[in-house]
Amino acid sequence: MIYYKTAEEIELLRIAGKIVHDTLVMLESWITPGITSRKLDTLAEAYIRSQHAEPSFKGYNGFPATLCISRNEEVVHGIPSDKVFLREGDIVSIDCGAFIHGYHGDHARTYAVGNVTPEKQRLMDVTQRCLALGIEKAHPGNHLSDIGFAVQACAESAGYSVVRELVGHGIGRRLHEDPQVPNYGKAGRGLVLKEGLVIAIEPMVNMGKAGVRTLPDGWKVVTRDLQPSAHFEHTIAVTDKGPVILTGGM
Repeated sequence: MIYYKTAEEIELLRIAGKIVHDTLVMLESWITPGITSRKLDTLAEAYIRSQHAEPSFKGYNGFPATLCISRNEEVVHGIPSDKVFLREGDIVSIDCGAFIHGYHGDHARTYAVGNVTPEKQRLMDVTQRCLALGIEKAHPGNHLSDIGFAVQACAESAGYSVVRELVGHGIGRRLHEDPQVPNYGKAGRGLVLKEGLVIAIEPMVNMGKAGVRTLPDGWKVVTRDLQPSAHFEHTIAVTDKGPVILTGGM
């Protein structure tokens, strides 16, 4: 069932969204060669709790951390660890959630660690562009599949592929709500977007082929061909004025 949000609920979602936005902004200066993923996780949890919020991910279906931190060929759901050090030339995707006033915010970005190759930088740039084009389609009267079509067309025109096993989602009082928001599809199909729909749009774009697999820890998802992957995500609201990004600060 899809839960459409009132204007008051969207403002509460914006508060949660600002916290995750500000958390990732705070982490930017810490994303340097030699830091552990556990250190980043500790910093993020401390900041979220300082804002009187709770980490959305910690304990969610047993996930043990505040952030999902995924490097290079790791697509999503990497578990922070004292044994995982960021290295010069890595790209690292950080996914963050926060829960406050009964609502969740969800936001992800991929960062360069030091100097990265032009190929990795282009992958990040294109994936961020895919997200922007997907958001542009989130207008009342459009179809949900218009979002995925825009993401897929952007990625594939650049020579990349989109992950199909993992999708965006509705968000609100629960971290994952209906509808699912694929990053692929044919335009003009499926749900007609209406004012009050709040969704997390999150392209996961692979430099190589689309195939992924989950590692034995049951969480970390990697590309099958071990080529790099990038991930960007915003929580957005569909309004009569068009899409509004709730995880973009205020």
